[in-house]
Amino acid sequence: MHILLVKTSSLGDVVHNLPMVTDMASMRPGIVIDWLVEPAFADIPAMHPAIHSVIPADIRRWLRAPWDQKTWRGVGELRARLAQTRYDLILDTQGLVKSALVARLARGPLYGPDRRSAREPLAAAFYTRGLAMDWDRHAVWRNRTLGAGALGYALPKTVPDYGLAIPPADRPGEPVCVAFHATSRASKLWPPGHWVALGKALRERGFGILLPSGNAREQAAAAAIATAIGDGARALPRTGIRELARMIAGARMTVGVDTGLLHLAAALGRPTVGIFRDSDPAQTGVLARDALDLGGFRSCPTADEVLAALARLGLGEAA
Repeated sequence: MHILLVKTSSLGDVVHNLPMVTDMASMRPGIVIDWLVEPAFADIPAMHPAIHSVIPADIRRWLRAPWDQKTWRGVGELRARLAQTRYDLILDTQGLVKSALVARLARGPLYGPDRRSAREPLAAAFYTRGLAMDWDRHAVWRNRTLGAGALGYALPKTVPDYGLAIPPADRPGEPVCVAFHATSRASKLWPPGHWVALGKALRERGFGILLPSGNAREQAAAAAIATAIGDGARALPRTGIRELARMIAGARMTVGVDTGLLHLAAALGRPTVGIFRDSDPAQTGVLARDALDLGGFRSCPTADEVLAALARLGLGEAA
């Protein structure tokens, strides 16, 4: 069976689809899975051993410049590539009109969330078959439900397995905490003073602090936090997802606000504490065996609460 998965963005949403891929590979041995995704996030599905081909689709850029010659060339190249394969099934878990339209470029029956379940109900009009899912459940379970419904197997009750296979950049379990301080929405940020207090407390316990960033503004904020913490804290230069994933895989623990890299860290099996200030962790929190979420809408967990959560995960003094 050859299927195409359409989940184009964003980083956290792409990570939340990985357990569904693991389910598919387990429940349908021999299945061949291609994944259509934005180029910026292509390294994520490429790290899952059950993915056969990663197909980049630069949809965000195309929408910003719909009449640009590069846009038409890109759409034409995608159409030509998709025309090479007749899929047994195409599954759009994004549930948006734009993702449904792109999915329609591929050949094969198109499945996706039904009208009551799709983020944009109009998207359901493009599907050969609509699938129901429960919005009260976490995104990982919603995606696993879609996969089970599309391929006709019973929804597994196992702990989600993200299936990522990547060697760490350093020895696993180094006394380092990766701190994801940046996110796309200002309302989700944790105050810099809280990061400094947490960083100093972790430094007293023997941990180094690494602060990754995605752009110049975030890097400036990381540098300010690292300077305030002092020796042992470092703002990282910008790097690709795969290189960052290898660095995360070798860390002892991770802490972060609601951002895609936080979910990637949990998917890589790192003990992780999520700090939520303007989103519901019950639906989009960190879902993994060694992960805890703090906060929610209009909340601001303290540095002491984060330290206590890390202690609950068994992380004390650096050895």
